[in-house]
Formats: sequence, C-alpha cells, structure tokens
Amino acid sequence: MTDPQIAIMMLGLFILIVLLGFPIAFTLIAMGIAFGYYAYYDPERMNSLFDNRIFDLFVQNTFSVMSNDVLVAVPLFLFMGYVVERANIVDRLFFSIQMAARNLPGSMAIAALATCAIFATATGIIGAVVTLMGLLAFPAMLRAGYEPRFAAGVICAGGCLGILIPPSIMLIVYAAIAEQSPVRLYAAALFPGMMLAGMYMLYVVTRAWIDPSLAPKPRQEDVPPLGKILWQLLTSFVPLFVLIMSVLGAILAGIATPAEAAGVGSFGGLLLAFLYRALSWQRLKEAVYLTARTSAMVCWLFVGSWTFAAVFSYLGGHQLIEEWVLGMELSPVAFLILAQIIIFLLGWPLEWSEIIIIFVPIFLPMLDTFGIDPLFFGILVALNLQTSFLTPPMAMAAYYLKGVAPPGVELMQIFAGIMPYLAIVILAMTLLYIFPGIALWLPVYFFG
Repeated sequence: MTDPQIAIMMLGLFILIVLLGFPIAFTLIAMGIAFGYYAYYDPERMNSLFDNRIFDLFVQNTFSVMSNDVLVAVPLFLFMGYVVERANIVDRLFFSIQMAARNLPGSMAIAALATCAIFATATGIIGAVVTLMGLLAFPAMLRAGYEPRFAAGVICAGGCLGILIPPSIMLIVYAAIAEQSPVRLYAAALFPGMMLAGMYMLYVVTRAWIDPSLAPKPRQEDVPPLGKILWQLLTSFVPLFVLIMSVLGAILAGIATPAEAAGVGSFGGLLLAFLYRALSWQRLKEAVYLTARTSAMVCWLFVGSWTFAAVFSYLGGHQLIEEWVLGMELSPVAFLILAQIIIFLLGWPLEWSEIIIIFVPIFLPMLDTFGIDPLFFGILVALNLQTSFLTPPMAMAAYYLKGVAPPGVELMQIFAGIMPYLAIVILAMTLLYIFPGIALWLPVYFFG
C-alpha cells in the first residue's frame, strides 16, 4: 500500500473505532502515535525502539496546546457558564420570560427557546443546556399539556444554539485551527445566531397558532400579577443580559480580548450568584470540577487531533483529498455545497470537535482557490454543525434529553420532534449563502 492509501485507511479505521464507542481523544492519540511511528520510522536514524520523531511531535503538540493564548478563553467561559447553571439562575429566567410571553401562541416554548439562547450565550456547552432545560422546561411543558414531540424539538433545537451564538467554544476552536481572529468570528456569528433563534421562534408561534392543541395557553389563574412578572424580569433577565452584553460588548468593541472578557464574565457570574444567594460552597466546587474536566477534554482532543492530522497530512492524506476535489473542477458554489454535505454526513458519527480539528483543515487550504472567505466558511460550518446534534440516529441532543426525560417519552418521539428544525437550519444556511452580509456586515463595520 502507498502512504496516501494508508492515510485513508487510518481515517476509516478511526471512524469505525469511534462508532464502536471508544473514547475519542485517546483514540486520536493512540492512532496518531501508532500510524506516526510507521510514517516516521527510520532505522538509520533511530538508536532505540523509542527514538522515533512521532514522540517529539506528540510532546510538541501538547506544549503548543497548553501555551495557546486563544484557548485560554475556553476554561474561563466554561466556568462562567457552569456558575450560572449551578446557581439556578436559569430557573428564574425561564419563569419570567414564560409569563412575559403568556399571550403568544406557544408561550412556554418561546420562553424555552429564549432561555436556551441566553443560557447558550453564557455557557456554549450543548450537553449542559439541553440537560438543564430538559430537567426544567420539558416537564413543565408536558404538565401544561404540550404535545411531547413538539416540546422535545424545542428543547433539542434551542439547546444546540450554543455552537453558533457567541461566546461559542466551537468558534474559539475554529479560530485556532483556521488562524482567524476569534473576535471577528464572534462578530460574524452574532446575527446568524439571532436569525436562527428567531426562525425557531417563528416556527413555534406558527405551529401553535395553526394547531393550539400542540401548545395550550396558560390558565388565567396560573398567571401572577403584572407587578410580580415585571419584578421577575428585572431581577432575572436584566442582570444576566447585562452580564452577557458586557462580555460580548467588551470583545466586539476591542476593549478586551476574549480571554480577558471571559475572566471578567466569570467574576461577574460569581457576583451575580452571590447576590442571588444561590451559590453554596458545594455548588462552587461542582462548577470548578466541571470546568476542569471539560477543559481537560478539550485540550486532549486538541493534542490528539493535531497529532492525528499531522500524521494524516504527512502520509499524503490531505493532498490526496485536495487533488480529488480540485480534479472535479467545481465552481465555488458546488465546492461549498460539497463541503457542507460532507460535514453534514460526518455529523452523524462524530462530534463537532473532531469535525473541526480533523476534517475542516482539509478544506481550509482550498478556500483561496475558490475565493471563499474563511470567516464566512466558519459561520456556515457553525450553522451546519447544529445538524450534527439533531440528525438521527446519532443526534446527541436527543440522547441528552432522553436521559433526563420522564419515562413515558420515547426516543422516536424526540427524533420526530427535531426533524422540522433540521429543515430550518438548512434554510438558514441557504439564506446566509444568498445574503453573506448577514455574517460579514458586523465584523466589517467594527474592524474594517
């Protein structure tokens, strides 16, 4: 076998092993070192069994990840989100938005989507948002008479907004991979994220208006006085909104880097939880532990992915795929469609982290050839990766929700509920391609 053929075998074997359920980060490391040992094997240079350049590459990649300035923002944003989650601030937020939107069709679903969007802005962790809203909003919607499929689709789709809406962890990772400014990426993602959340809400209102049995309106006796609703909004929505807008505003205005803004946001989250008297020592320890665990997972994914990708490229895998794509003589539109279809299909067996770190770098060198802005491509990918959490049979958002849903809710009901949102994501991607200013106007306005 030639080296490029071995690279393709390496890629296929990785996908197979992941499908069997092995841990992704350590699978990447093991395969990168194993195939790298073959790729760098040089008996004339090697003085011993372990004198192979793959070990130097692995150590170098580990050091590069740990000293990467862009990735410093990851644990800080994670900590801010986990503090907000552990302090039960989201409970207040959901209730207040639900009461404020009580006259709209599907008011509880609208409140769930709005809460998901705001909480996603605070944390950017898909599993955390879907799980928390599955515990908080999903049972409340079922008790209110909401159709289970309709309610499940709302929670799963809303929980995935954290991939796109800043401060998305995925955008930080893409910035490090594509050597793009995370600040410009945040600016580019703001309007598409708001557009997608708005399209979800428009769909919910329309469905509930056409078929009120899907989402009954709240009973009048369950609605508190207007003064209590306003007080709930003032004490729950406004402080969290100010915190988030302060963090994003500081980043977009150039006052602070993402890492600096994340540090201030973490302190602001702690202060907010303290003022609510909702953060105990136990909850603080849980937030620190979860931050450390998730940060370690992201870092080891980077180490494994960079090692895997380096060996794959050294064996000629990237070049082989690039020659295949360029040999098709595609137009820029056809190239974008092909790339997004591949990413969409990869979202079935893989999570966004492996797609961004391993497969997106295959397409990045070709963007100049087709005249595509890496910033625009990154936002398209972020929109597309919503589908990786929503597409059966590997829809992780559905499994997150199933894990906390009441016993009577079946997985197939959840799958059925999320299908309309897949169509909405594809529509949003189409709109973004037709009107690229949705993503590019804000970064151009702020940064030129």
